[in-house]
Amino acid sequence: MDQIAHNWRRLEECIARAAESVGRSPAEIDVVAITKTRPAAAVEAAIRAGLRDAGENKVQEAEAKKAEIELGQGPAHAAAKWHFVGHLQTNKAGKAVALFDLVQSVDSTRLATALDRRAAGAGRCLDILIQVNTSGAVQQRGVSPDELISLAEETAGLSHLRLRGLMTIAEHCEDERQVRSCFSRLRELGERLTATRIEGVDMRYLSMGMSADFELAIAEGANLVRLGTAIFGPRRD
Repeated sequence: MDQIAHNWRRLEECIARAAESVGRSPAEIDVVAITKTRPAAAVEAAIRAGLRDAGENKVQEAEAKKAEIELGQGPAHAAAKWHFVGHLQTNKAGKAVALFDLVQSVDSTRLATALDRRAAGAGRCLDILIQVNTSGAVQQRGVSPDELISLAEETAGLSHLRLRGLMTIAEHCEDERQVRSCFSRLRELGERLTATRIEGVDMRYLSMGMSADFELAIAEGANLVRLGTAIFGPRRD
């Protein structure tokens, strides 16, 4: 677990360099620790090291992990905000509302409506991001750029959701120009969405960048980066 604290300190330095190289403050950038397959003890160690946001891509795994953390000795469960970052099926909307502070991967009116209905039943408002497929790759999930404004308008009309920004996953390739173009596209879409002045839309977050490409994402305006390996080391699965 000491290695996690060491990795976090090194990551802070990397983020600071990446931000300052493009005239940004490192304080603008938050890290979401992607905890997929990581044990609860590792998540607690990351929170003790300074992380405040944890991300899961499976509802069942988050449910079990959060329960284990809450049964533990420390206050880690109270210190962290939990983000859902994977593909969410509508039949899991109720559990997602109960477990997560922010759902980053809303990509359809159907899912948004299901989350809104479940949030209303729970008596809460849920923060969400719209996931956009900026690469055009068929294997990537997310709404197409052409459909973004329409989905944002529909989502903004749901009283128990708060649209807080956009999320994307860059194309998996070796060409940095192609990867960076996915991030610049999301930034441009965010600017376009802001310019529409849709009531209820608060473009607070651009969630983009993972362990292999977060520095490129920061250069293009990311203020949420989703990092797993950079914090926890390589997975053993």
